[in-house]
Amino acid sequence: MAGNTIWTIKKLIIWTTQYFKNHGLESPRLDTELLLAHVLHKSRIYLYTDFDEIVEPSELAQYREYIKKRVGGFSTAAIIGEKDFMGLTFRVNEHVLIPRPDTETWLEKVIQYHRSEPGLKVADLGTGSGAILLSFLYYCKEDTGVGVDISEEALAVAKENGKNLDLDDRVVWRQGDYLTTLEEGEQFDGILSNPPYIPSGDIPGLQKEVQHEPALALDGGEDGLDFYRKLAESADSHLKEGGFLAMEFGIHQAEPVLTLFKETGKYDSFEIIKDYGGIERALYCRKKENE
Repeated sequence: MAGNTIWTIKKLIIWTTQYFKNHGLESPRLDTELLLAHVLHKSRIYLYTDFDEIVEPSELAQYREYIKKRVGGFSTAAIIGEKDFMGLTFRVNEHVLIPRPDTETWLEKVIQYHRSEPGLKVADLGTGSGAILLSFLYYCKEDTGVGVDISEEALAVAKENGKNLDLDDRVVWRQGDYLTTLEEGEQFDGILSNPPYIPSGDIPGLQKEVQHEPALALDGGEDGLDFYRKLAESADSHLKEGGFLAMEFGIHQAEPVLTLFKETGKYDSFEIIKDYGGIERALYCRKKENE
C-alpha cells in the first residue's frame, strides 16, 4: 500500500481483498468491506454507490492499522467492536466471545418453539455479550430473563447491548459462577447456555482469531465437559416442571453430553440440533413433569 498513491474506495477494496487472500483469510472480500465501511462510518452499500470517492489520509491511516490487526489474527468483529447476530447488532470486545452463526441455528429453533408462550422467565448462563439472551427476549416480546457471567467486563458489554436494544426493563444481569449465582429456590421456564467446551489441551491449536478471545469463555476442562457436568448435576433445581434446557456443545460432543443428561433421569424430549453445515451443535431437552 504505497503512501503516495491516491486511494479510492474501489482501489482499496481490490487491493485489500487480494492482500487478505494472500494471507489465507476465509472471507477476504467481506472482511475488507466491513473494515472499510467502519473506518468511513458508512454502510457497505455506500462502498458500491460511491466507489470513486478518495479516502482521506486520516481514514487511510486507521484503515492500515485495521489491516495489520486482521492479518495479525484479530477477527473483524473484534477490530470494529460489533457483530451482527440474529438480525441484531451487538457490541463486542476482547472480554467476550464473538457470537457465531452456529449459535444462531439452535437459538432460532428454541425461539420458534417458545415465542408463542408469553410471560416466560429464562436464564442465560455464561452470557458474555448477552447475544443469546437478548436475542431470545427481542423476539419473545413478553418474556424476561437473567444473564449470568463470572466476568465483570463481559457483563458491562451485555448491559450496554441490553440498553441499545431497549431491553433494560426485561433483563437482570448477575455476576457469578454459573448456577451458584442463581438464588436458592429460584426457578425458570428455560435455561440457555453456550458454555466453554474446548478441551484445555486443544486451546493452543485454535485459530488465531479464537485465541484472542477470553480463555474463560473457551476452556471446558480436560475433556471439554466440565460445565455440562455442572448443568447435569443441578440445573433441574432451577427449572420448573416441563421447563426447557438448551445448550451448545462442540464437534463430537453430542453423544457424551446427551449421555450426561439422560443418565440423570430428570429430563425427556431430547433433541440434538444441527447447524447449517449439518454438524450436531446443541442439545434441547425438558425437565420431566411429575406424573
